[in-house]
Amino acid sequence: MSWGTELWDQFDNLEKHTQWGIDILEKYIKFVKERTEIELSYAKQLRNLSKKYQPKKNSKEEEEYRYTACKAFLSTLNEMNDYAGQHEVISENLTSQIITGLARYVQEVKQERKSHFHDGRKAQQHIETCWKQLESSKRRFERDCKEADRAQQYFEKMDADINVTKADVEKARQQAQTRHQMAEDSKADYSSNLQKFNLEQREYYHTHVPNIFKKIQEMEERRIVRLGESMKTYAEVDRQVIPIIGKCLDEIVKAAESIDQNTDSQLVIEAYKSGFEPPGDIEFEDYTQPMKRTVSENSLSNSRGEGKAEPKFGGKSKGKLWPFIKKNKSPKQQKEPLSHRFNEFMTSKPKIHCFRSLKRGLSLKLGAAPEDFSNLPPEQRRKKLQQKVDELNKEIQKEMDQREAITKMKDVYLKNPQMGDPASLDHKLTEVNQNIEKLRLEAQKFEAWLAEVEGRLPARSEQARRQSGLYDAQTAPTVNNCAQARESPDGSYTEEQSQESEVKVLAADFDDEFDDEEPLPAIGTCKALYTFDGQNEGTISVVEGETLYVIEEDKGDGWTRIRRNEDEEGYVPTSYVEVYLDKNAKDS
Repeated sequence: MSWGTELWDQFDNLEKHTQWGIDILEKYIKFVKERTEIELSYAKQLRNLSKKYQPKKNSKEEEEYRYTACKAFLSTLNEMNDYAGQHEVISENLTSQIITGLARYVQEVKQERKSHFHDGRKAQQHIETCWKQLESSKRRFERDCKEADRAQQYFEKMDADINVTKADVEKARQQAQTRHQMAEDSKADYSSNLQKFNLEQREYYHTHVPNIFKKIQEMEERRIVRLGESMKTYAEVDRQVIPIIGKCLDEIVKAAESIDQNTDSQLVIEAYKSGFEPPGDIEFEDYTQPMKRTVSENSLSNSRGEGKAEPKFGGKSKGKLWPFIKKNKSPKQQKEPLSHRFNEFMTSKPKIHCFRSLKRGLSLKLGAAPEDFSNLPPEQRRKKLQQKVDELNKEIQKEMDQREAITKMKDVYLKNPQMGDPASLDHKLTEVNQNIEKLRLEAQKFEAWLAEVEGRLPARSEQARRQSGLYDAQTAPTVNNCAQARESPDGSYTEEQSQESEVKVLAADFDDEFDDEEPLPAIGTCKALYTFDGQNEGTISVVEGETLYVIEEDKGDGWTRIRRNEDEEGYVPTSYVEVYLDKNAKDS
């Protein structure tokens, strides 16, 4: 089955067919390109969808993701990100493994096709030229034969005529002989051209055309095979990501199976538990004795004690007073008629015990939460106070780290005056110490409130108690046990804070040693990752990409000492450089 033998006369049709084959390749390339665009668009939409439903930082949504169902949903969102990444991988692999290679192959096929058909046209033009030469020699031979016949007839006519002179007859005879000779020459030329054409024709139809058409057939078959391989690759690209996509789906299922309704229910209890005891039974009031009506000490209308029948100013507990009524544990008091208590309530002025309670009540009306969270139930108030104490301890630690770094730098300046003026850091050090003092006083205040709340709540396990080891290890705050309990307008309790105790600032010890007599040897090199403008004394400016010598590595203060040349050295932030220490320096 060869195109050269079977399709020897279909040159034009083969030219059209091969062009159609190239068009099919280009059509398939376009199809794959559109598929990659769809995959990228789909991946982008999946990522946007996942991002849209991610919890916003420092928002209420972030707190909701403590629940197992929300954690599972967050895990699903993260897995959808990975799922989208696999579709991006599909797009990248289709581009690199199919589109790029196939587009280059199409250009090669076009060049090869052009070359083959150029050779075919050239052979076709050659055989047509030979045919034209044969036709020309044939027509000349025919013409010379006719001329020879006419010359022979004219000679015979002249020879038969007795009136013609002998000279005319001789002339006619010579003319006939000349024409005969020309006919013979034309015949020989025609015969030669005919043999030559037949030879060329056999070469054309049995050698040149089969070879050219065979090459075109091989080119076309390679195109078909390449298209099939591309289609297999197209399927394999999808098949390669199936395990990872399956893993993503398995993780989603695993996250769904991790949802625990009991855990979520317990979290709801921890989030909203007030810590109050439920109200007791209401005693029967006997209206048959008009002026001796009594109410139970557990009644909702019962006051907290003698002289404390305060009207409750606006608060969140309006209409829901029963969860916030604390059971009276004092000795049994003499009961008063309800009418007397009501009259006292209507005629007496509210007894505001302190300005802070009044301020808190007004702030609740205006919608602002009090500083000590006294508007919350005890359990929720304890959690808020604990959170605030932890935040203050973190801020204190941050300021102490900053003070340590500044003190270290000041020590460096004291030992090496040429690097900077130690007095320039005093203002900053004083400011940091003031911040630490303020934060510690603030922490003491909140710890006092926290101790008050924890003293009123039922006993809890030690593990559930707050752990503030950092703060307790550095300071020993004392809580004023003589603080008087005050009743806030919303029914919760707070206490007056005594004067805060003074806290001493601990001095930091440093072990840095410097050699003032001769320059330190280089212990390695470093490369600047970012540009740093050393504007403070003792620092040195570096440019991104610059290579310098390391003469002293970071000792924990975040600074590395480097040298550019004999006269230029100083400190740069360690995070701004990438350090390469010598092997000897590492061993030491």
